[in-house]
Amino acid sequence: MQKLGFIGLGIMGGPMAGHLQAAGHKLYLHDVKNPPANLVEGGATVCTSAMEVAKRADIIFVMVPDTPHVEEVLFSEEGVAAGLSPGKIVVDMSSISPIATKEFAKKINKKSCAYLDAPVSGGEVGAKAASLTIMVGGPQEAFDSVKPLFELLGKNITLVGENGDGQTTKVANQIIVALNIQAVAEALLFASKAGANPAKVREALMGGFASSRILEVHGERMVKRTFNPGFRIALHQKDLNLALQGAKALGVSLPNTSATQELMNACAANGMSGLDHSALCQAIELMSNHKIAQG
Repeated sequence: MQKLGFIGLGIMGGPMAGHLQAAGHKLYLHDVKNPPANLVEGGATVCTSAMEVAKRADIIFVMVPDTPHVEEVLFSEEGVAAGLSPGKIVVDMSSISPIATKEFAKKINKKSCAYLDAPVSGGEVGAKAASLTIMVGGPQEAFDSVKPLFELLGKNITLVGENGDGQTTKVANQIIVALNIQAVAEALLFASKAGANPAKVREALMGGFASSRILEVHGERMVKRTFNPGFRIALHQKDLNLALQGAKALGVSLPNTSATQELMNACAANGMSGLDHSALCQAIELMSNHKIAQG
């Protein structure tokens, strides 16, 4: 049994912490809201601050929405850094700026502690099923120490490189996912407007070269009009913004990423930022005055 801290217990963090607890580890929790009752009932200790979590746990997991939230969790007056002692490991599983991540790692390293950036892909479904893809940046020794815990949370776990490389990989992942959602939306909208049954079109395409996880899961959401969030548009907007900021800094062009971000902006402008990112299809539905399917 290890003493583990978990900060951020929302849609993703709650189920992830649950898997760690189910494996017999002692949990110390902190969140802006009351932690999930099942974790407390299972024996987890609720802490009043991130600093207290860091004092009591040997490995501290962080799973919060954006770069400023991670910075606050780590470096506020009662943040993680204030409670660290040498030899502990901080694992940030949020999806944030690779540039900021490198600076955060340096500050934690000055405390004689290791830092891993370990963002995930798989959404709420993957968090609940412990099937997340985990992309890790940081030192090999720390990765080896935490890997058995990662294996309780996911299936595809890769040490990509140094600190920041995990976050860079996640940004790349989010580019691919966003553009694939857009491609599926355009294909199903085209088929629907042409008079074909979009559910049957999706079924047929699943057997060919166009088959993808996005077509399977999000294509079904578009047809069935089930847009309750597994991963909210607002969060994907944030991730694509990281991609476009990085592209500007690197001097590269990401034209399709930029166009897809604008479609997400259109969804947000129409009150959809809290919907699942598969609801991106509604931007082109508005532009085309046609829905892929009726709810």
